Amino acid sequence: MGEAVRHLNCSVLVVGAGGAGLRSAISASDVLGEPERVLVVTKGKLGRSGATALACSDRMAFHATLPHTEPGGPDSWKYHAEDIYFGGGEVSDADLAEILAKGSAEAFHYLESIGVPFVRRPDGLPDQFVTDGSKYARACYTGPYTANHIEEALVREVGRLGIPVREHTAVVRLLKAEGHIAGALCVDEATGDLIVVRAGAVVLATGGGGEIFKVNAYPPGTTGSGYGLAYRAGAELVNMEFLQIGLCSVGTKLACSGSFFRALPRLVNGRGEEFLYRYLRPDEVVDLLFRKGASWPAMYEEPTSRIDVAVQREVDGGNKVFLDFSRNPEALDWSRVDPEIVGWYRSKGVDLSDRRFSRNPLARLLAINPQSVEWLRERGVDLARGDLLEIAPAVQHFQGGVKIRPDGGTSVPGLYAAGEVAGGQHGAKRPGGNSLLDCQVFGRIAGESAARWAGAHRPNLEEALTELEELKEGTPASEVRRELGEVMSACAGVVRTERGLREGLKNILRLKEMGVKVDEEGPAFAAETSLMLDVGEMILRAAAVRRESRGCHLSFDDSGDPLPRDDGNWRRYIVIFEEDGRMTLEVREPIRPRWTT
Repeated sequence: MGEAVRHLNCSVLVVGAGGAGLRSAISASDVLGEPERVLVVTKGKLGRSGATALACSDRMAFHATLPHTEPGGPDSWKYHAEDIYFGGGEVSDADLAEILAKGSAEAFHYLESIGVPFVRRPDGLPDQFVTDGSKYARACYTGPYTANHIEEALVREVGRLGIPVREHTAVVRLLKAEGHIAGALCVDEATGDLIVVRAGAVVLATGGGGEIFKVNAYPPGTTGSGYGLAYRAGAELVNMEFLQIGLCSVGTKLACSGSFFRALPRLVNGRGEEFLYRYLRPDEVVDLLFRKGASWPAMYEEPTSRIDVAVQREVDGGNKVFLDFSRNPEALDWSRVDPEIVGWYRSKGVDLSDRRFSRNPLARLLAINPQSVEWLRERGVDLARGDLLEIAPAVQHFQGGVKIRPDGGTSVPGLYAAGEVAGGQHGAKRPGGNSLLDCQVFGRIAGESAARWAGAHRPNLEEALTELEELKEGTPASEVRRELGEVMSACAGVVRTERGLREGLKNILRLKEMGVKVDEEGPAFAAETSLMLDVGEMILRAAAVRRESRGCHLSFDDSGDPLPRDDGNWRRYIVIFEEDGRMTLEVREPIRPRWTT
């Protein structure tokens, strides 16, 4: 640690500067009427780090139920809430789903008012499309960079208001006083100096925990520290076993959804073998490839998840897996192709009877999404040259998190959470496009609530400083983090077994027992690594307790078959908290819906 200790004061401390954090800061500033009483701290560079600033997909969605959104009428929000709650496997809190759905229109119009260029139809209405997990077209977009445009607009607004932002600052412990949150202990990543921030309330908006896994689709810095910070502060967490995992480009972290599979490529291993025929019947390969384009994350209820499982089995066997766009799959017989596939292509202006498009997957991908081909070429993967695109199942989104209430508050007074770090609003599945919405709706709510709560408490530093002193002994943090990633990807990925989860937990507990030591990466890195071990333990323990398959949690028996969904016993969620120094898991009933459609 550095020698100096600095002290800062604010009414509301916002941890994280992505979509949820910046929206929280803006709404807290609005309530307080004094922007300088809000402080945003971020580990990276404002607007150039984190998931919102760096996320990209072929057409990134922001979900909103607008007046013209199908099915229309004043109760249209109920269908949106149903997709969130029932589509999520009935293991989330329905009141939070209702808040998301009802708040979506206001969130959309706010973003548009600060300059997010959502695409509009010729009639002037926002253009919307259907995403996975949705009955109706609710997905608004600007293009592949919808999230980036949202981040840019929020950054401009934070600057216009004059809200203070401190960059390259990592929160390593939350501070309490008399059971209330009273601030945070931070590390200046440039100097290693400690910074004590005294705050009346804290909003956690730290995003997900992709870096806990070796294979992930997250940008650098997404360590899941917020989950660990909240846990050590005494907060409850929920649904930590539910992680969205989908097939991604290993080299670029691009989610290989939508058009990548609708182009009907070959899936080959390092030997050039089309291995899917060892896992699927030849007559179902083409149909599942096409449908995979509309159901990207692995989900128990989706037959297309058999492709994810097949890829995971190959990877577990030591093979690399690639998408090959140079040749058609062996099973592709144009005379027997499902009319739905032909019709879908026709709706895109592509006639599959034309040899130009039927000859290979690359021609089809260029016809339906040429931008993706150029995007990959700019990053060193030239499909036109015949390059193969290496893929693997990668963690993309944490469904659970710090358990929140309708006001964004947690079980610890003065602590609020918003965005991916928060939990309870989503269950075992999530409609595509709801993550960006979640950041805006609960970002606003958490910021407002924190500003109204903010009091003055003198933080207790002694315990936090003692924990940091312990980082002087143990295994170097870089080594711990590398092993943690390997354990989690091997044991808590698409294919989960009782034996694998048990082995993974044993390894995590061994790493915790050995301790984490500061190395050349610095004290903030070591402190976050210690928190990551807590999060890894949460995921493994919750996954081991849930002895069924539901949504993105696929639990397999020793024969290699997934356990069935068990609504009789498991239409409930798992809550995690610390009790008497031990990680405790409790199965509870979620809040059920009060509405009907």
